[in-house]
Amino acid sequence: MSTSSKALPQMNGGLFLTDGGIETTLIYHDGFDLPHFAAFDLFKDDKGTRALRRYFARHASIARKNGMGFILESATWRASRDWAAKLGYSLAELEDANRKAIALLRDIKAEYEAPNSRMVISGCIGPRGDGYDPGSIMSPEEAQAYHSQQVRIFADEEVDMISAITMTNVHEAIGITHAAQQAELPVVISFTVETDGNLPTGDSLGKAIGMVDRATGDGPAYYMVNCAHPTHYESRLMSGEPWVERIGGMRANASPLSHAELDKATELDAGNPAEFGRQFAAIRSRLKRMNVLGGCCGTDHRHIEQIAMSCIEAKAA
Repeated sequence: MSTSSKALPQMNGGLFLTDGGIETTLIYHDGFDLPHFAAFDLFKDDKGTRALRRYFARHASIARKNGMGFILESATWRASRDWAAKLGYSLAELEDANRKAIALLRDIKAEYEAPNSRMVISGCIGPRGDGYDPGSIMSPEEAQAYHSQQVRIFADEEVDMISAITMTNVHEAIGITHAAQQAELPVVISFTVETDGNLPTGDSLGKAIGMVDRATGDGPAYYMVNCAHPTHYESRLMSGEPWVERIGGMRANASPLSHAELDKATELDAGNPAEFGRQFAAIRSRLKRMNVLGGCCGTDHRHIEQIAMSCIEAKAA
């Protein structure tokens, strides 16, 4: 683990929340059209920027109210070259959107951070392909070259860390880790899994983590799981195998449906926020090192509030 990774507040213990499913809130609750689920597209006008500010402020206030840390994850999951091209962005416009995303988080941190609620600015990187399907898999070198542009912008904006969210395959995770290492930035790799607890490529979580660690010299500060329901991977996390110690967080889907089922769904499945919070608290009680908790598809501020409440109740019990 690098010195810069050790400097991350969440590496020193305590509970850190993240936001929920940003696209869920923006589309289903705020009524925005997000082509290709590209939240960064909202930075093109004041109305969209105000909506993003409200979104992050609401979640940051939950962390502050409960005396918990917060990972401010930039709205840039789709803000890379291929996805931007589909939206008609020039490279200059794409760079501007990435910079605006980090500037917004700096403002939120300045307003909401407190001594008992440390806030960490994370530059979010998404997969080059679909978040549910690895499609054509790049080599690690290709992945590093592709994602380096976004990493360099984040480094220039002096983010605290980089998070690679919804990673479907090992090679892309390795490439992003190498890009972050080159920029001397801490990086967190968050894999997505199917209902069987394996990556979409069929690799197990343990195998994927081992491959990335071996290829990068234990490069990631820690790993996470996201875009899957806790029931899809809970048994794997309870295996007691050494790789589980590398898991530092999870951002779960509200629905237990598979990726294929969610892809075909025409209505939002928000699940049960209270039950969702209790599931997180139960896993957290057994995996003390897992201290970064938040939501993904189908979740909103209600789910994050329930995570906080359930974890506080579990601690007091």
